[in-house]
Amino acid sequence: MKPIIDHIQITVKDMSIAVPFYDKFLPLLGFDIKKRVNAVIEEHDFHVVDYSHPLLGFAITSPRTAYADDTICRRKPGALHHLAFKAESRAEVDLLYTQLVEIGAVIVTKPKLYPEYSPVYYAVFFKDIEGIKYEIVYDQQDEK
Repeated sequence: MKPIIDHIQITVKDMSIAVPFYDKFLPLLGFDIKKRVNAVIEEHDFHVVDYSHPLLGFAITSPRTAYADDTICRRKPGALHHLAFKAESRAEVDLLYTQLVEIGAVIVTKPKLYPEYSPVYYAVFFKDIEGIKYEIVYDQQDEK
């Protein structure tokens, strides 16, 4: 088996805030917003918005009503610490940084080299408007 991720589903705090953000963010990564699917499954206390791409499915989901008041914390056991998307060049990281600023992403660190990861690891870290952390990374080491 190859370690390829088929799809990711992330629980967000507030769908009314998250959906407009992801509608702007995911097209930057090549997702076609016209293929977005929206579903509410009452018996599972579940609202999901699914974005599809030929290489990855990405969905955001509402929290169960019992957890609606919980805060997002990436350091809780079982929580997503952050999710990194691979860029094809440093220029693409820089371009996406500019676009992320335009759509209202919270920039954690501007694009820069991270020699503690590798001498050629170049990334931007950001959060969605609810605090879920992401990264866009270009690592020349991957080209070898």
